[in-house]
Amino acid sequence: MPKDPRRPFVIALYLMLVRVGAPLFKVLFFLRCRSGKEDPARAKERFGVAGKARPGGALVWIHAASVGETASVLPLVDRLSEAGTSILLTTVTRTSAEIAAQKLPDGVVHQYMPYDSPRFWQGFLGHWRPDLALIVESEVWPACFDALSQSGCPFGLINARVSERSFRTWLKVPEAAGYVFSQLSFALAQSAEDAHRLKKLGCDRVVELGNLKFDAIPARPAPLVLDTLRKEIGERPVWLAALTHPGEDEIALSAHKDLLRQRPGLLLLLVPRHPVRADDVMELATAQGLTTARRSRAERVTDRTHVYLGDTLGEMNLFYSMADCCFLAGSFSHVGGHSPVEAISFQTALLSGPKVANARPVYQALWRTAGAVKVEQPALLSQEVARLLDDERLRQSQAVAASKVIEGGQGALNRTLDFLHDLLPDVKPDLSKSGRDEGGSRC
Repeated sequence: MPKDPRRPFVIALYLMLVRVGAPLFKVLFFLRCRSGKEDPARAKERFGVAGKARPGGALVWIHAASVGETASVLPLVDRLSEAGTSILLTTVTRTSAEIAAQKLPDGVVHQYMPYDSPRFWQGFLGHWRPDLALIVESEVWPACFDALSQSGCPFGLINARVSERSFRTWLKVPEAAGYVFSQLSFALAQSAEDAHRLKKLGCDRVVELGNLKFDAIPARPAPLVLDTLRKEIGERPVWLAALTHPGEDEIALSAHKDLLRQRPGLLLLLVPRHPVRADDVMELATAQGLTTARRSRAERVTDRTHVYLGDTLGEMNLFYSMADCCFLAGSFSHVGGHSPVEAISFQTALLSGPKVANARPVYQALWRTAGAVKVEQPALLSQEVARLLDDERLRQSQAVAASKVIEGGQGALNRTLDFLHDLLPDVKPDLSKSGRDEGGSRC
């Protein structure tokens, strides 16, 4: 049933502002286009205008904001699609949309999620008319939740998490938090800590099912592609700075210059989080006097190459496979870090900075079991990388410990499917028939 329309003042004010200010989202869209963060060819989708027809019958809408969320939910999409469920997947970033285009099963529709204004949600929900909505992780948008609640569509958070920072922010407006989170039909939490926070914020039905990312086992790189790059690199030691953000490229390049003084043959694989930043990263490397080759230009790694810039999409599995050790970025910036599960699944020894709020329970398990190294300050990165490069046994023991963390965390996918079975509209598939005996699904 739709929720009582009486809203707390903060929520009513927010909804009024995003409704009246809806035209300003076009300015925001234009600015994001200039920085490569939006796709101008699909602009209408961001304003609630569908780019494709709605599939017939019951429809499940799944929203995953960015690459990490999309990767974590792809095995769930696969299993639901195989069982005959019609699915709409929405994302926010261009990178996640391109990953979705590569990996979504046939018949699954992808769209960009609208900006959070009642005007846009009216068009979106009016066209797609979802029978069930699943929001991945921490995408809490008041206008979206309000529109879903008024439409009568059941919806919940899956693989749900609430960071400490977000939790404290919501607690400052308890009436608004209670209104927003009580609209959820359910929340499937990653951890006991996340479950506690969700209950505290007002969600009535919270179940702790674990982290879907442990079940999203990434595909191995194509053997020919892997062999080609290995032949170019030869016997050189390799370290990886993965998914860097502005400010972290400089940290990685500075560490690499320090390392080269004692290891002149060392190669750095540098992979920016957003490939659109490749030109800027190239300039930084050149300014440091480092010879750089770019993968997007099919430039070969030679004996003179100091840095190999991974500015392509969908090839993290290749870069993880090549590295003796990996610094997973986002952890010296304020973005809150990236999930380490994909990296450690490739048996590469992992390092990170301390700012990992987005995946803190996983990192804490890794740090506690010596499955990863926490680098407290950027100036210490070269020292910690050197320690791993010089000790193969240490790298191997760290990889073994990390693998045990992955094994211990698996099972959330099947538990999520079990929970969703009775909620799936019209179609009641036997989800147990696809993939139950597999260790995970591709991502």
